[in-house]
Amino acid sequence: MNHCPRCGEELAAGQEYCVECGLRLPGPDAVGSTRDPGGGWIRRSAVGLVVAAAGAALAVAATGGTGGTHTLLTATGGFAKAPTGGLSAPSAGGKSRIVDWPAGQDGWTITLASLPQTGGRRAAVERARDARRHDLGTVGILDSSQYASLHPGYWIVFTGVFASEAEASSALPSARAFARTASVRRVVP
Repeated sequence: MNHCPRCGEELAAGQEYCVECGLRLPGPDAVGSTRDPGGGWIRRSAVGLVVAAAGAALAVAATGGTGGTHTLLTATGGFAKAPTGGLSAPSAGGKSRIVDWPAGQDGWTITLASLPQTGGRRAAVERARDARRHDLGTVGILDSSQYASLHPGYWIVFTGVFASEAEASSALPSARAFARTASVRRVVP
């Protein structure tokens, strides 16, 4: 290139900018001239598509390409000793009194609601009574501050004491009919 494309000023060999108008000049000596002037994005896109296709093929190969025949694996492990006491899985009775968590016992439960203790226990009792009216079986309230596995400062409305997470999970659908956000939690003193 002998002249600036913008102003027509004469250029020296290897010059990166026009001295007259300041235009950055394209050329082999210009900074960044190693980039492909066009079409580089096509190569990058093609490589990305090939990598994505290879990943999909690998995923199908790793799962055996079973399509829709999924197998459900359930862990049956639990605690060394099964929970004992008056609480059990929710039953159809649902007319028992509101109970506290069995003292010193660990296990799994279904949390129906977590209410801040600043609002008082009365709100938790009302929520538990409402759960009892919906035939959730044994319903109770516990103070989360007394349990290492729970975030402190809440009244937890729960239903059932289970020996394993799998047992609690099997009772979860009926609890979710009452409380959409019901979840399985481990309770450790």
